[in-house]
Amino acid sequence: MRRLLSAGLAAVMALSMTGCTVSTSSRDGGAPTTEAQTAATEAQTTGEAAESEAATEAKEENTEAQTQAPATDYPTKPITMIIPYGAGGTTDVYGRKLAALLEKQLGQSVTVTNQGGASGSIGSQFVKEQPSDGYTVLVCAETMGTYRTLNVCDLGYDDFTVISPLVGDPKVLVVGKDSPYNTLEELLNAIKENPGKITMSHSGPGGSGHNQGLVLGELGYEVSMTSFDSGNDALLGVIGGQVDFTNPNISTLQGYIASGDVKPLAVFASERMEAYPDIPAFTETLPEAEKYLDIPYTLLTFVVNKDTPDDVVAVLKDATQKVFQDEEWITFVEENAADKVYEKYADPAAMDEFYGRWQSVICWLQYDNGVAEKSPEEFGIERIGE
Repeated sequence: MRRLLSAGLAAVMALSMTGCTVSTSSRDGGAPTTEAQTAATEAQTTGEAAESEAATEAKEENTEAQTQAPATDYPTKPITMIIPYGAGGTTDVYGRKLAALLEKQLGQSVTVTNQGGASGSIGSQFVKEQPSDGYTVLVCAETMGTYRTLNVCDLGYDDFTVISPLVGDPKVLVVGKDSPYNTLEELLNAIKENPGKITMSHSGPGGSGHNQGLVLGELGYEVSMTSFDSGNDALLGVIGGQVDFTNPNISTLQGYIASGDVKPLAVFASERMEAYPDIPAFTETLPEAEKYLDIPYTLLTFVVNKDTPDDVVAVLKDATQKVFQDEEWITFVEENAADKVYEKYADPAAMDEFYGRWQSVICWLQYDNGVAEKSPEEFGIERIGE
């Protein structure tokens, strides 16, 4: 703009000189020109050059702006989030919180729909059958990694694109308030002395609680496992004295710890929880359990169909990362004592390695104990250390 203004002033000055001109000859011997005409010509040329340069700069700035702008206008309509379990469970609670905060980032409503059944496979299959356009998304639990080996269905993590892992809901080994066991060591000694007689409740074969019982068996502690209809029922079985111990999620356990209805003996992990620093980690008593406990046993993940366009995936990833920085999300996660898995595995390479290790540990644990019907090897899941 300054160049154009200078060029304009030059032209005005040139025209003002026409009253005091001196004749000169052109270089090629043609008709004579005045100094005023020469100045006017130079001014016009300067102005045209300035206009051309300004236009070029404007074009470059516009091109740069287009490069920085999003490649898609997604989303332009409401999004449906499928929770493949019933209302009120861990997956549902975190999925609904994520949906509410995503709405703020995406500028569109995110409607949560529960489609439970068959260990979450019904809702997951529904999402897989929808258009891969980012308008039907899924928050799944860790069972996604075991569907194929358990012969539940043909789905696996590799059928979806992971937007981000969400949280792990720590498992805590507890006994009833009237139990004779006050430490994990006392309970383990009783199991060793009475193989197959100390009872443990869980929510069903292949679930996270059942997997913990399998780990105990791998470490040489034989317990009698009793299946209940849900994790809450398994916990009530301990509180009511029907079984000796269980391994509920901390999100469902906090009220019972506060009321004194249970005694927490250990968090089933290799590290203590920040929210409950007085509860020892399982590996503090059994260090040899480390190879099984460097993964979360209850894992929630936000995914979309595998062939969803990259630009749509990028929008969802960006919005999700902003949710993770929202104080409302941070407070919610910390109040529920959840493991911030999303902070540990943020880039694609780290996520691929994490999910690969998770499937290797759990799928081979289940297969070696006769829980899984199909070998993990059939699906390219390698055994850790091989």
